[in-house]
Amino acid sequence: MSSFNDIINQDKPVLVDFFAEWCGPCKMMAPILTDVKAALGDKVSIIKIDVDKNQSLAAKYQVRGVPTLLLFKNGQQLWRQSGVVQKNDLITLVNIHN
Repeated sequence: MSSFNDIINQDKPVLVDFFAEWCGPCKMMAPILTDVKAALGDKVSIIKIDVDKNQSLAAKYQVRGVPTLLLFKNGQQLWRQSGVVQKNDLITLVNIHN
């Protein structure tokens, strides 16, 4: 499996969803992210990081609440937002950075 750094260093946008199994709003994000991936295809990579299983990674990016979404490209963090983000907002965001 690729390391997190390898994944976020792609030359296309990488949307990272920091989530937890017990988090209600996180469950709402799952179908939204599925729709975003369906709409954008290979323009974006979407990965989910379980904060309970990856506490050091969550700490590194100062994730204090879930869901927290981060957008990376070429290893640079371009955007971040906590809470549920709507599909059209995410599609627009990825297209801006593509």
